[in-house]
Amino acid sequence: MKDFIKINDKDDVIILLKDFKKGDVVDNIILLEDVKMGHKVAICDLKKGHHVIKYGNVIGVLTKDVKKGEWIHSHNMKTSLDEKEPTYVYNKNITVSTEKSSLTWDGYLRENGLAGTRNDFYLLPTVGCVNIILEDLKEKFISLHPEIKGSLKVLDHPYGCSQLGDDLNNTARILSSLVHNPNCGGCLIVSLGCENNRLSDFLKLVGEVDSKRVKYYVLQEHDDEISYGLKLMEEIYSVMKNDKRTTLPLSKIRLGLKCGGSDGFSGLTANPLLGLVSDVIGVSGGQVALTEVPEMFGAEQALMNRSKDEKTFNKVVNLINNFKNYYARNNQPCYENPSPGNKDGGITTLEEKSNGCILKGGDLIVSDVIDVGERLKENNLTLVNGPGNDLVASTNLAAAGCNIMFFTTGRGTPFSSVIPTIKVGTQHHISEFKKDWIDFDAGKMLDDDMYMVRDELLKFLLDVASGKVHAKAERNDRSLIAIFKTGVTL
Repeated sequence: MKDFIKINDKDDVIILLKDFKKGDVVDNIILLEDVKMGHKVAICDLKKGHHVIKYGNVIGVLTKDVKKGEWIHSHNMKTSLDEKEPTYVYNKNITVSTEKSSLTWDGYLRENGLAGTRNDFYLLPTVGCVNIILEDLKEKFISLHPEIKGSLKVLDHPYGCSQLGDDLNNTARILSSLVHNPNCGGCLIVSLGCENNRLSDFLKLVGEVDSKRVKYYVLQEHDDEISYGLKLMEEIYSVMKNDKRTTLPLSKIRLGLKCGGSDGFSGLTANPLLGLVSDVIGVSGGQVALTEVPEMFGAEQALMNRSKDEKTFNKVVNLINNFKNYYARNNQPCYENPSPGNKDGGITTLEEKSNGCILKGGDLIVSDVIDVGERLKENNLTLVNGPGNDLVASTNLAAAGCNIMFFTTGRGTPFSSVIPTIKVGTQHHISEFKKDWIDFDAGKMLDDDMYMVRDELLKFLLDVASGKVHAKAERNDRSLIAIFKTGVTL
């Protein structure tokens, strides 16, 4: 592996690919201090106030003079972003050169034309009060049908009551959209009976479903709620257990993109690698979804320029500005990011993190912008409203209808989403050190031809989608969802 990388000819910095000591020489640059891998080093003398360039874009402003060979991080650089809304201009710039692929995978084709990578049975509570009942139903049903273990998922959450207005609507919208996720072969909706998220209103939001696959009941209306629930589950399972996989094109993939525990390698390896795979999925007619709106701040103009038309451009502008207003309403700074773990890994500012984050979407046309709980409608790349929090963002992607997800990480994380989640490590060390968490080592991007690595990851994606292998996060039999809460609790 190389010792360093310079991402763009315009850059003021190189990124070290291993730990170095003071006095070491890298690219004819004498290091003036110890510098850890993933961190930045100045390639020339720079003055206080200079706007530092990485990825060919500004990632921050120096707070003091920096000499060639000096480490650039939080002690001498700060964000160049402020609270003012910049003026955005639509400069359409779409250059997707990837060719359409004829690759196939085996999935569950649904009557509405969507396809599942799994044939899961969801137990969905309208309110958090009933979570314990659903866990009991799950345990008892698995004892009767042990073959369903791993496919029977309780979508537990703490909400559905003591909420008002948009906050309650968010909960209902997300839960109702999860019923329509193509991985859901059957769903039992369970209500307590006295919650704000009333079953009658919720079912209207769910809309048309196959009544043989989606059933519901109210606990307070039955003396033996467990027996009645098991009876409904048997009816649903008698239908969905006959579902079979069939060969499908790439256009049936609905790919969610997420990163968490990012480090200085995220924008060098894992995120660009996902971008290469995303391009193949998108140009082949598939749907790709990118979220984490705060981690677009500082890189949003690049996404705006890839909008398919001016109407979509304006939707991206509103997405960004509305999320900034969300921070302002809560008297919080927009740019309280990156996290301590991100900084340890070499990321200094939000715009540095964002410029690496958006690489997951490749060069795809931005075809649509959707709100929390809305479902995917367009091919290519859709931007999904929501925060960067791992569990919340992953839930938003599942509610949007993604049937599989990539998750890049430089620090590692054990969490599992309700949809298959492929963890992609940013470098060799974390991929080996946390091999029980991480499925694929994107550090290969620094060793091998990037298109060979792309094809390897794409094959793995399709193997997971086809059920030939399972992502490591699926092994713990947990299906975590977290609903984006924005309002008061009564």
